[in-house]
Amino acid sequence: MVDVVRQAEPGLRERKKQRTRALLIEAAIDLCDRQGFEQTTVEQIAAVADVSPRTFSRYFATKDAVVLAFVDEVIEMVAIELEAQPPGIGDIEALYRAHVQAFLKTKTAPPTRLTSDRLLASARIITSSPALMQSASEFRADAVNVVLAQRMGVPGDDRRLKLTAVVWGSIIMTGIAELGSRSNWDSVTVDDIVDKIKASYADFLAVVAGVQHAPDQGLSHLS
Repeated sequence: MVDVVRQAEPGLRERKKQRTRALLIEAAIDLCDRQGFEQTTVEQIAAVADVSPRTFSRYFATKDAVVLAFVDEVIEMVAIELEAQPPGIGDIEALYRAHVQAFLKTKTAPPTRLTSDRLLASARIITSSPALMQSASEFRADAVNVVLAQRMGVPGDDRRLKLTAVVWGSIIMTGIAELGSRSNWDSVTVDDIVDKIKASYADFLAVVAGVQHAPDQGLSHLS
């Protein structure tokens, strides 16, 4: 009996840690969505989760980290869609399709999955802070980039992987930032987010098409 109890204890402790982590994320979501990221403090998040700031620091190094943990919920759904993209299309095109498909599926997702309300909350929180937008745009070894590395056939620290991820991050953040600066978030829908991403991606393709021959022409004087 003693051996059985000892074996069960680590599982119980781990579940308690998971619950505490989830409470901190939910507290951060609620506070940041209501009052903005910049106006929310670690102390406030800890208080809502009914833990001490010291306990918060055991789970998350910074306030950015707890919000990015919430964003990872979105990223995990996108990673699933990215895995399903055909190998014959470009990597940025695959990222584009994966994001659009994942976002549109939130409209019919059950409460246990990524819902449209959760997606909209993540977009509102990110756009409430330029610093957080910068953090969200930086390269991380998240679920999407793990799948992207596999798709590209490169290691996780490859420069081409980082460039692809950062370029796509700039495209999507440009679209979402436009919503945050020009619209009333109370009336923004998932379709609005998807439309902005589509427009931002179309502009990117137009820019690439316009400069695709520029390197040879612009650098000819250096040879």
